[in-house]
Amino acid sequence: MSIHRDGFSKPAGGLAIGHTESVLASLDVRTRSRAVSRRRRNDPAQYDDLAGEWWKPRGAFAALHWLAEARGALVPPAERPGAVLVDLGCGAGLLAPHVAGKGYRHIGVDLGAAGLVDAARHGVAAVRGDVLHVPLADECADVVTAGEILEHVPDLSQAVAKACRLLRPGGLLVIDTIAPTVAARVLMVTVGERVPGGPPPGCHDPDLFVDPDRLARECAAHGVNLRLRGITPHGLDVVRWLAGRTDHVRMRPTRNTSVLYQAVGRRR
Repeated sequence: MSIHRDGFSKPAGGLAIGHTESVLASLDVRTRSRAVSRRRRNDPAQYDDLAGEWWKPRGAFAALHWLAEARGALVPPAERPGAVLVDLGCGAGLLAPHVAGKGYRHIGVDLGAAGLVDAARHGVAAVRGDVLHVPLADECADVVTAGEILEHVPDLSQAVAKACRLLRPGGLLVIDTIAPTVAARVLMVTVGERVPGGPPPGCHDPDLFVDPDRLARECAAHGVNLRLRGITPHGLDVVRWLAGRTDHVRMRPTRNTSVLYQAVGRRR
């Protein structure tokens, strides 16, 4: 098994300035998120509760837009006609604009019916299913993405096994998820669920956050050796986003995998 922690691309720069009205609007999104999040932590039904927020760049799922762009940047152009990309936990298809034109048939798998309707509107072939029981054939995919989904599943081993079995030999696995650290718990739950751009309240169960070394071992057991790197929002972009000066927040790579991180590997 090999585990590499490195950067896959260069970090980007940014500018910052502020508007009070936009901050208040973002705070209103958090208020509405709390109002609908009366469910237990990590309840998949909350995504249907917030279905109208998916494609709003300043909505409850704002950070998922930022992460989808960073994930899409790790997907290369298709190497053959008819190539398939399977998007596990696709939600409303936020990855679609970032892989469009790369030559893949984009298949999205998710439990949320409302999100899948939106995903289909954005060109995704929507399949309703659990990532622990993916209703697709073995070795059907040239690329499998698992973006912000592994930290929501109760059985990491099974989820990884299912993702890897979908890959053709030589196929690419692209993951982003959250590490099981005190820093991640504070930044993603204690603080993150209370600030604009963070996850909706109740979105995560920190007991399910994913240890990078364990993830690497699980993938290696199925013939996929991972490279890992941390990822974080560009601070100046976040300030501009809060100020209403941009809807676009870039994610920048870092060697620190203690909060958000990405993992990439090919199946042998």
